[in-house]
Amino acid sequence: MPVLVQICLAAGVAAVVIGASHLIGQRMRKRTRLTDEAYECGVKSDGAPHTRFSVKFYITAMLFILFDIEVVFLIPWAVVYREFLAHNIEIIAPILFFIFVIVLGLLYEVRKGALEWEK
Repeated sequence: MPVLVQICLAAGVAAVVIGASHLIGQRMRKRTRLTDEAYECGVKSDGAPHTRFSVKFYITAMLFILFDIEVVFLIPWAVVYREFLAHNIEIIAPILFFIFVIVLGLLYEVRKGALEWEK
């Protein structure tokens, strides 16, 4: 029942926001070249308004996020390691396997040239 109430509440809020946006939002106005231009503090803009980023930027960002999240998984292990040893629970093998998979993935990315900006 609580999940059903939450789903109904979320759908209701979404409907209200979309309805309010439609009712009080900006109406379609006549589009001209002047209104479509980017405003840069009164200075005429040069070039395309939306520059394209290199795919290398996105690959590097995804790799950073991936390995950053992997490190976040290692922090709790480091915190509770002594407690597991006190209860005779060996957790070093699974963590070493986890680190091995991370290093293997990093080596794969290096061999594929994902971290080389000059290519």
